[in-house]
Amino acid sequence: MSDKKILVLNQQQIQQKIDRIAYQVLEDNLDETEVVIAGILPRGNLLAERLKKVLDGIAPFKTTLLNIELEKDSSTLKSKINFDVNDHAEKVIILVDDVLNSGKTLAYGMGVFLDVHLKKISTVVLVDRNHKSFPISTDYAGIAMSTVLKEHVDVVLNEAGQEDAVYLR
Repeated sequence: MSDKKILVLNQQQIQQKIDRIAYQVLEDNLDETEVVIAGILPRGNLLAERLKKVLDGIAPFKTTLLNIELEKDSSTLKSKINFDVNDHAEKVIILVDDVLNSGKTLAYGMGVFLDVHLKKISTVVLVDRNHKSFPISTDYAGIAMSTVLKEHVDVVLNEAGQEDAVYLR
């Protein structure tokens, strides 16, 4: 694999994608009183925080931010959450991650909510790579990219000394 990085999205473009996604979430949930945004650690929660900030400025509904930590290499669902799942029954959940590759992370993220009756669960990713091996689709994506499996997408958010960016390498 080459060390050459190709810039896919710069800081301004990332913010534009987040803004657009926020307006789409708003349009799809105008009748709601609360929308719960659940970010998958480590970078999904950073995207979720930014999405919440935009929604707080434009939406009439309340937004609540949750964090989900998953053991992504596990063959079973193992998660750490900072909330009681039952507190979010009958609510709209927006599940957020940075990149959708196979779909396993989003599937595990949805698994956290399987024992609770929800109004709706939607998914947000900044980059959809179109390599799904799980039956997961994105409801809101910043960008969809057809890549080869050996390529890697790096999302850089809030990292010391670096501007936000998405790279393909």
